Amino acid sequence: MPSTHTSLHYHLVFSTKDRLPLITADWREDLYGYMGGIVKNQGGVLLAIGGIEDHVHLLVGLTASHRLDYFMRELKASSSGWAHRGGKTNFAWQNGYGAFAVSATSLDKVKNYIRHQMEHHHGKNFQTEYVKLLELSNVEYDEEYLW
Repeated sequence: MPSTHTSLHYHLVFSTKDRLPLITADWREDLYGYMGGIVKNQGGVLLAIGGIEDHVHLLVGLTASHRLDYFMRELKASSSGWAHRGGKTNFAWQNGYGAFAVSATSLDKVKNYIRHQMEHHHGKNFQTEYVKLLELSNVEYDEEYLW
């Protein structure tokens, strides 16, 4: 085959350090815009972004040459640095992240899920949501090292 064809989409999830409610409405959209720029600058495509005060979800398309760990390190470090330069000196992301492969047939469903995080989280915290994502994706985890 003379060319390469891929469909590599990831649902990325990570929280603020200690799940503190630091992503407030007064700067949330600016943060999301900046993160979208980071994704684009790394050669990815941002399909959706959303979250609440203590975590963020992104749906991104990446290429076969991306290394997810490098991509995530740049996304988190650059956005945290931007927040610090903007006066959010106590802002930090958690150390880890969740990354879940998304099939092309599920993209619209995941976009909708991400875009409606505010409504989704009425009565459900990040920890409950994240454990459910891990279980739905058949990802093994040890509760001792989850938080």
